Amino acid sequence: MHGVRAALALIDLGDEPIDSALRLGRDPAPPGLVVLAEDPHRVMADPAMQRGLVRGVLPRDATSGEIAAAVEAARAGLLALHPLAVDALRHRAPQAAGDQHSPVQSLTAREIEVLAMVSEGLGNKAIAGRLGNSAHTAKFHVASIMAKLGAGSRTEAVTIGMRRGLVVI
Repeated sequence: MHGVRAALALIDLGDEPIDSALRLGRDPAPPGLVVLAEDPHRVMADPAMQRGLVRGVLPRDATSGEIAAAVEAARAGLLALHPLAVDALRHRAPQAAGDQHSPVQSLTAREIEVLAMVSEGLGNKAIAGRLGNSAHTAKFHVASIMAKLGAGSRTEAVTIGMRRGLVVI
C-alpha cells in the first residue's frame, strides 16, 4: 500500500543499536517500536528509548503470548516492558545533565516512587502515609513531578510517566 505508514513495528535487534537497525534518522516520524533484544538492559540505555520511540522491550526468547501482549499494549499507547527491562530501568545510572529525555535524569528515585502511587489513584495524605512523611511533603513531591514533566494535572503526569517508562501498569 503506497503512502500508508505503520504506527507500530516489531523488530529483532540482534546486537545492533536501534538507530542503526532502522536507520531512524531518515524518517521524521518513525513508527513506535516493540523490540526483541538479546540484552534488554542495553535497549533501555539506547537513545531511541530515551526519545520515546520504543513502546515495548522483550528478550529475543519471548513467547508468542508475551509478544502479542506487548504489541497490544503498545497499540493502546502503553509501554510494555519485560521484567528484565524494568530491572534495567530501575538500576540505570543517571545520564548527562543535558539529556532532557532521560527518565532517570528527569525525576529522582523518590519522585518515581511517588508517581507510581499517584498512578494508583492515591491522594497526598495516602502517599504521605505510605512514605511516612507529612501531607505537605507528599504535595511537594507531586508538584515537583508535575513541574519536571510539564504536566498540568496528576492524570497528565501519570500519562507522561507511562510514555517515558516511569510508570509500569
